[in-house]
Formats: sequence, C-alpha cells, structure tokens
Amino acid sequence: MTDHASSLDNLDHEAHEAQQLAGIREWVAAHLGGEVQEITRLERWRPQWKVSYATGDGHRVVLFRGNRPVAGENDLRFEMEVMQVLEANGIQVPHIHGWVDFPKAFVMDWVDTDDRAPGMVHTAIENPDTLSEERWQALLGYMQHLAQMHAVPVDEFRHIRQLSHPPQTPREIALHQSERMYRIGKKTDSIDTIAEFLQTWLRRNVPEHRNEARFIAGDAGQFMSAGTQVLAVMDLEIANIGDTHWDLACFRGRHPLENMGDIPALYRRYEEVSGDRVDLRVVGYYTVAFLQLSGIAARMFMLPEVRGGNWIEGALEYSSIMRRAFEAIAELQGLELDFDLHLPAPVKKEWEDSGLRKLLVDIERLPTSSAFAPWEKRLLSDIPRFLLNYARYRDWFEREAMREISELTGHSHATLAEADKAMFEIIAEDDAARDALIVPIMHRRLLRLGMILAGTDPDFANPLFHKLDPILD
Repeated sequence: MTDHASSLDNLDHEAHEAQQLAGIREWVAAHLGGEVQEITRLERWRPQWKVSYATGDGHRVVLFRGNRPVAGENDLRFEMEVMQVLEANGIQVPHIHGWVDFPKAFVMDWVDTDDRAPGMVHTAIENPDTLSEERWQALLGYMQHLAQMHAVPVDEFRHIRQLSHPPQTPREIALHQSERMYRIGKKTDSIDTIAEFLQTWLRRNVPEHRNEARFIAGDAGQFMSAGTQVLAVMDLEIANIGDTHWDLACFRGRHPLENMGDIPALYRRYEEVSGDRVDLRVVGYYTVAFLQLSGIAARMFMLPEVRGGNWIEGALEYSSIMRRAFEAIAELQGLELDFDLHLPAPVKKEWEDSGLRKLLVDIERLPTSSAFAPWEKRLLSDIPRFLLNYARYRDWFEREAMREISELTGHSHATLAEADKAMFEIIAEDDAARDALIVPIMHRRLLRLGMILAGTDPDFANPLFHKLDPILD
C-alpha cells in the first residue's frame, strides 16, 4: 500500500507560497523601485500573480507570469524572449520588465481589459463564453495583428535557440511542431493509440505545396481587448517557425471554449489584411495538428506527481480536443461519424463507490488558503466525482472499445490493453485505406469518454460536446 515518497511529501506548501510572495516583493523593490500593496494569484493553468505596487510616481500593476507545472527548463524564458523580439518589431505585446529567478517568472505590464474567457473546459461548462459585438470587432481587428506577426522576418528570432534552425522543406514545415510534441509525449508516456494514429495521419498527409516558413504564434487567437480595440497579443509559449495556416487552425481549436464567432469570416479578413490566400484544406490539416498537440499537452497536465497540475481539466480537454481532431479528418475525407450514443444504466462498484464518495465528502472539509485556493479545492473534488462515474461505466466503456477493435482486427481481445496493442500494430502498417474504419472507432471512443466525464448522453449545448465547426463547402 506504500508508494515511494514524493519529493513534495515534506514540502511546507504554506511556507513555499510565502517565500514566493516574498520573492515578488523583493524583486519589485529592487527592479521597479516600488512597494507591493497587493498580490493576487490568478486562476490559470500556471502560477501567475497580479501585483499592485506604489512608487513615488504613483500606482502601478504588473503581471508575474510563472512556469507551467509540466514546462521544460527553458520554456518560460523562451516565451519572454519571443515577446521581446515581437515588441522590438512593433507588435503590440505587453512590455517586458525582466526575469525573476524565484519564483521563476518574467514580469510584464498588466493590461486593464474587458473580461476574457480563460479557454478552459471546466469554466466554459459552468459559464459558456458569449461573443459581444465589440469583442467580435476586436477579433476582426486581431487578424491585422496576426498578419503583422507573420510578417516579422524569421531571422529576427535566430538568437533564440529553439527558433535558430527554421524548417526548410514542406515536410519539415508541416511536421516541425507536431513531431517535437510527439517526442515529448513519448518521453512522458503520454502517447496512446489516439495520438499515435493522429501522428501517423499527419505524416502521411503533409501539404507538399506549402514551402514557406514564417513566425507563428502557435496558439493564435489570444489577445486582450477593451471595447473594439486590441490592447495586447498574449500567450506565445508555443510560438514557432512554421506554416501560417497553423495559426489559422487555432481559431477552430479554441472555439467554443473561447468564442471565436464566424471563423470563415475571420479567414476572409486575414486574406484582406495579409494579401495571402487561405487554403481551407490546409487549415483542415493543421486543425488536426494543433488539436493533437493540445491533446498530448492535456495528457501531460494530468501527470499526477506534478505540483499544481490541473488533472481534471486535462481529462476534459483530452476527450474534447482529441475527438475534434478526428472530426477534422472526417471533414477532409468525407467520413460519416456517429453522435447518437447513449449511456447504459450505471453499475455500482461497491468499494469504488463507497471510497470515492468518502473522498468527495472529506474534500469539502479541507481548509483553503493562499496556497490552496477555493477554485483549486473545487477542481480537486471533480477528480473523485469523475472517477465515481468512470467506475460505474468502465465495463461498458472497455467492452465497447474492445468489441470495435476486435471487429477491425478480426481477433478477440481479453483486455483493453491487449486490444490497444493490436491497434498500435495496425496503425504502424500505415494503410490509408483503413482510415474510414479507424477514424469512426477512435471518435466514438473519445465521445464515450466525454459522456462519462459529463454523466450524460451527448448534449451539444455543453461545450464539452461541441462539434468542430466545418469550414469546407
């Protein structure tokens, strides 16, 4: 019953949080000449603090942007350096004030803005994002900023190690971003049959006529606005050198968690402001690539040993993101998908049922603090709530997956692990003719997982079940 001790087992989390706040105060005093008045930790994937401070010249606010729990050693500094290059080239990003060693962060101007959806499934389920007319006009205006980012010369980024060797051939351009994430996924044991098939499909369907590599935001569509005005371009942690159509695909990937409105209209505006024609089939290809990368990242957010990782958001995003990747393939290849699935009657598992319900009761009794905020407590309680559902529907979920794989392989399989091993072997054969069989199977599997997460049949008013918006005629 005893696992190896975690390096965090003996960490005094309250003391650690207090040390981080002290580090923020010290940095503001030393580098900004100010006295901190208030520090607020934001509800986001990563540690971020809104910091208000006073100087002789008045009141100021900055954002301390911390490191994602699963980020690489240099990822945060990479984002800072990218933003510095963009600022030097006239792109409207918040001004960077500098680097902080503890807490590991960089500091930028705080942008006073209208409320913006955080782009997370659990918040979208509770409060679906709506798009005001002003935000829509700002979105249209953002396309000009996106085109300007794409026009920044690639050579401007050569001093940044990760961008120092731009891809050259159409194949390198198409796979540069997804292959890197696939390798990271392999190292973290985050590649399953879903991700394996998608990577195989991406390799097989490279748009060979696309041969120009430019700077791309990587997770485009994220910006701060006030009224109709774009105030600042944000979130450049997966910026890269690649095909501009990757960024155009991001709008489909982020919608509706962050409402992007009429996506084809955004593409038409991009054509107007950039002078470049948008190839919608290429956007479809990069929709698969962007969603697969995001789905692998969601699996990594679920790594249980990571302090501060959002496990339940990772599960929600994985089921939704990866499913829509298969919907992108289905649109490109004219495949029919089945959304008419239904949960069976739940089967109560005595021990799991009792133990998980006990966890739900006792999590509600946990005290909150600056190191364990109420929203973190809510997300923690959602884990046993999902597992309670999973225990009640697991037999159905695994039985259906094994049945469909057995029909594909022509062999029965005793366990889901055995069936998945057989699926890996089929994927390795890389037979395009099998796409019409594999895509619906994978799609139904992910849809069933979403049904267990939600505890309902597919409900298309729920953002978790949102179908990918089509873009092809």
